[in-house]
Amino acid sequence: MSEELGKKEMLKDLIRALHAGESPDELKQRFKDVLKDVGPAQIAQVEEELIAEGMPREEIQRLCDIHLAVLRESLEGKQTSAPAGHPVHILMQEHNLLLQSAEELRNIAQEIRAARGTSYVTTEVERIKHIEEHLRDSESHYLREENVLFPYLEKHGVTQPPAIMWMEHDRIRQIKKSLYQLFDARESMIPQDFAKELEEAALSLVDLLSSHFYKENNVLFPTALKVIEQDEWKDVRRQFDELGYCCFTPEPVEMAAETTEARAAEPQVEGVVSFETGSLSREEIEALFDTLPVDITFVDKEDTVRYFSKSKERIFARTEAVIGLKVQQCHPQKSIHVVNQILEDFKSGRRDVADFWINLGGRFIYIRYFPVRNKNGDYLGCLEVTQDITDTKSLEGEKRLL
Repeated sequence: MSEELGKKEMLKDLIRALHAGESPDELKQRFKDVLKDVGPAQIAQVEEELIAEGMPREEIQRLCDIHLAVLRESLEGKQTSAPAGHPVHILMQEHNLLLQSAEELRNIAQEIRAARGTSYVTTEVERIKHIEEHLRDSESHYLREENVLFPYLEKHGVTQPPAIMWMEHDRIRQIKKSLYQLFDARESMIPQDFAKELEEAALSLVDLLSSHFYKENNVLFPTALKVIEQDEWKDVRRQFDELGYCCFTPEPVEMAAETTEARAAEPQVEGVVSFETGSLSREEIEALFDTLPVDITFVDKEDTVRYFSKSKERIFARTEAVIGLKVQQCHPQKSIHVVNQILEDFKSGRRDVADFWINLGGRFIYIRYFPVRNKNGDYLGCLEVTQDITDTKSLEGEKRLL
């Protein structure tokens, strides 16, 4: 057995010991000894292997907090480093700013409680509104990770750490949702009651963000820097730019420009595709799909994402990083069982449509899934159609004139 393999096995044994209930303090020195020559990528690989061996992903997530606390001293001296403008550098800068916002929210709550007043101070209200806007904008940070960085990691075989981080993203979203509800109720609440609930929620957010960002900075990002190729990072940055940013606008970098030029130089495939009811050029087909008043995504019979349209105002983020991935890898863990059930029903012929509707940012969104079959009835894949029907729902009477 190689020395590296031996270290990994010892690390797995220690995590299993934590899982069995042994005290982290008693295992701390053994962790330090094992981790002298084990890097973040090996930690991520160990988590992958433990889940493959049957340890529940939720348990790995719980153990992450424990064994990273034990590893903290070993990881402190191994700072993740990426040049300015690099996607990892951008994400780490955003981590600092997002944590500062959560900490400021906690401080505001403490100031209100200390004042013991019967009304809000204007400056406090303005600061809270500014932070609320910042928290809402921060969704793009998590979307960039889920729709670009995570798929690239998964293409390189790193699947479980991104899935665990996505689970934590959903926990962050729940806390943010409770904060928004509290913000909306502020005017009807006694300041001291509002401050007490605000401080509790802000503390929960600070604790979760501190733990989550530490894991990403010290395990996930170093792993990404090791496995993702330089040319791929150029595409990651380009797709980050397409999705947009929350806390600041990153400086332009040469690698992003090089990628755009390289893509522009790619030869365009010409020709006409003939159908039973007519023919279209490649350019017309692409423009037609992108003009449809709906977003569409196609997943083939092997559950691989093959295509998505790029309408002017997409409802849910899609990036080229998801092309070639299994559709299950493009959803949070909590919804994978629903995805699998729909696909199984389509393949078996038990279902011909699955539809859902949700409220998203004050808009009414209708999501439908259809099995795609050939003339013989053979299953070719699944089509997702998403449409904002807020305005459609309000239509009445008739409109016959332009």
